[in-house]
Amino acid sequence: MPAPSLAIAAAIAIELGCGLLLLIGWKARWAAAAMALFGVVTAVVFHNNFADQDMQIHFFKNLAIAGGLLNFVYFGAGPVSVDNRG
Repeated sequence: MPAPSLAIAAAIAIELGCGLLLLIGWKARWAAAAMALFGVVTAVVFHNNFADQDMQIHFFKNLAIAGGLLNFVYFGAGPVSVDNRG
């Protein structure tokens, strides 16, 4: 099944790749924006059954993580990052 394999590879690339970029602070705004978008899309697609309380909790968890990542988009990675090396 090539489609699920491609989706899994894309999810791993976004989560691991953008997570590492965010960790070192290189292109942190773009990485955080990609991860926030990924989190919102994941919440809407996979956690949309609000009759199940567990799904509702995971939906709002993903939105909360996306909101935290939007702080990086707005404020940047901070003074100790590769982007702000001077």
